[in-house]
Amino acid sequence: MRKAVCPGSFDPITNGHLDVIERASGLFDEVTIAVLVNSSKSGLFTIEERIKMAKDASTHLPNVKVDTWSGLLVDYCKSHDIRAIVKGLRAVSDFDYELQMAQMNLQLKGVDTLLMATKPAYSFLSSSLVREIARYGGDVSALVPTGVLNALQEKAGGK
Repeated sequence: MRKAVCPGSFDPITNGHLDVIERASGLFDEVTIAVLVNSSKSGLFTIEERIKMAKDASTHLPNVKVDTWSGLLVDYCKSHDIRAIVKGLRAVSDFDYELQMAQMNLQLKGVDTLLMATKPAYSFLSSSLVREIARYGGDVSALVPTGVLNALQEKAGGK
């Protein structure tokens, strides 16, 4: 079985994330959305909320599941017999960092990384931008799944 992981903080999951996950689900038998715990970041949403939003956003993809992990991603991959990491690239600026991570993951545990170009419509999209726009009452309805939009509106007090 060909398995891959799409890792991230997903705070929150966006349509750009979903684009990469959907395309990865067509290439692999099983794709895991790994909601990573980063103790150096304080998120808008709890890990549990992020997991729920990712599950809700991916229900149309029968070969996609959601999990969480704290630690090295390659250790997660090894413990779950996953041989590939799929990451989205929005712009050239993402490439330097992702290439270094891909090379390190290969060196550490022999896990390959596939860098997938995002659709041009999502090249500007990031969770941090979505949070910022939503914080000030901006319209993010075209940028996130409906469940995420509702959760953002709840956090913003109905704005």
